[in-house]
Amino acid sequence: MLEPPSFQRIADEVCERISRACCDVALDDRVLLTARPTVCYVPTMVTRRATCSCGQLALTCEGEPVRVSICHCLACQQRTGSVFGVQARFARDRVVIEGTAARFTRVGDSGGHVTFHFCPRCGSTVYWEPDGLPDFVVVAVGAFADPSFPPPTVSVYEARRHGWALPALELEHMD
Repeated sequence: MLEPPSFQRIADEVCERISRACCDVALDDRVLLTARPTVCYVPTMVTRRATCSCGQLALTCEGEPVRVSICHCLACQQRTGSVFGVQARFARDRVVIEGTAARFTRVGDSGGHVTFHFCPRCGSTVYWEPDGLPDFVVVAVGAFADPSFPPPTVSVYEARRHGWALPALELEHMD
């Protein structure tokens, strides 16, 4: 039995054919994609880059985050200097880390240990690794500096939430 071709192989073949100004990609006598010059769409994997303030420490994350959440715990409030932290969880094998990081490990409100990685030059916390989630890297959403980043779907430690923290729609808005 023949293995079906991988998406990457099909995408590579499409790109090669695009460069010849025409593409028809066939799979088992079925046409998957037909396009003419200047009109050929090949879906791509989303890649996002998160950096510290000075750019020395960076992460490249491939694909969509597994989870985006807001944390109202007191430790996140102290770490961020804000009233909550916003983080995105990515599978470890989808993250590439560049640069030098300093580390700080603390016990979280849940009792588990979390190791935070921050830039030794500018001090920005870029990512962290909870001991209880060894297959994941958690990234500060603000480090992506991307207003189109997917919104949070989970809010944790709500008992410690500042009552005024989230009703932003009720505030005066200024550009």
